[in-house]
Amino acid sequence: MPSVVGLLEQHELSARRRVDELREEADRIQAELALAEQEWKEWAIARSRVGAVLVSENGDAGVEAAGELRDAAKPKTQVPVWREGLAWSVLSVDYQRILQTLADRHRLHQGPLTCQEMAVAFGMDVVPAKVEALRSKAKRLVARGWLAERQPGQFTLVDAVASRSGDGS
Repeated sequence: MPSVVGLLEQHELSARRRVDELREEADRIQAELALAEQEWKEWAIARSRVGAVLVSENGDAGVEAAGELRDAAKPKTQVPVWREGLAWSVLSVDYQRILQTLADRHRLHQGPLTCQEMAVAFGMDVVPAKVEALRSKAKRLVARGWLAERQPGQFTLVDAVASRSGDGS
């Protein structure tokens, strides 16, 4: 009959092997991610250069073609930097939903929301994965100038976006 210490050592060895396997897999995924990001950047540069060439060679027609190319190449999951006149429709439905919820709160003078409160407002299960997904989206909106995070974890519309919230842009 094996000793308790021997059994513990076997379990420890098994756990250590699993950790090593997972680290190897994580390293492989990180390397694959780095390659995919590089490819994505190269395509973005190519799209930008083609747009610039179309604009310089074709004048106004080139501007229109470049705009179509840019719109076709940009999925709505990207969040553009907010600027005056930019409509919410450039954002995916998830981002629009966050903005609309915060616009409603702004209109009712209710103040900022946490990601947990957003999850509840959206009828989501308040579990870490869903809350973190919302936090990631909210942080991206903050970084692009759509939202403000005046206190950590509490999100509200930027004043300029809030002033335009009535017309959905």
